[in-house]
Amino acid sequence: MAEGPAADGRIDGFLDLDLDRGHRRGAPEAVLCDAKTVPQVAAIAEEYARLHAAGREDLGPVLFTRADEQRAQAVLAALPEAHHDPDARLLAWPAEPPPATGGLVIVACAGTSDLPVAREAELTARYLGRPTALLADIGIAGLHRLQRRLPELREAACVVVAAGMDGALPTVVAGQISAPVVALPTSVGYGVASGGVTAALTMLSACAPGIGVVNIDNGYGAGHLAAQIARWAPPR
Repeated sequence: MAEGPAADGRIDGFLDLDLDRGHRRGAPEAVLCDAKTVPQVAAIAEEYARLHAAGREDLGPVLFTRADEQRAQAVLAALPEAHHDPDARLLAWPAEPPPATGGLVIVACAGTSDLPVAREAELTARYLGRPTALLADIGIAGLHRLQRRLPELREAACVVVAAGMDGALPTVVAGQISAPVVALPTSVGYGVASGGVTAALTMLSACAPGIGVVNIDNGYGAGHLAAQIARWAPPR
């Protein structure tokens, strides 16, 4: 375990924060928590708190993703003002999103079971500075639900569509709107759904143009990509 900070953003042994990523890429580094120990997550949050106290006010918003309750509490102990969404397993610091710019990002999900991943995508896009909306439970098993929401979907600069099981919803949405669609396969489903593999293969095989596919349950990646796409769109 590290003895202490060696330089800004670095703790010898396991940590070297990419503090310039926000300037270089337009979005700061995110912290994936579930593959890290609780003490490692705590040390990372403490380093952000230390840097902020030392005058680095340009670091946020920083997202802590895939944080279970133990890891979330470790973040909150160092950054008590962080926003915590337990369903999305995401924390954002500072808690207030930046002013919204660019075009609208809509995150839609096929079923209620897809909501945690969809919520992660929506919060990611919001904390990267886009206006966002979440449309839940519009899967194609009841196509009338999607049809009712088409006017809203057509207002978006980019749409993230989360779906498990057969993963067909992104193709249907992409065939009805002009905006790019980010397809987000989820690990929802029985048997041959194979933990989201079937949904991912369906999305990769989509016949509708204008679809990009991210990895299974990668709400952060989907929200980030949608935020980048919508960044250059004029507000509507």
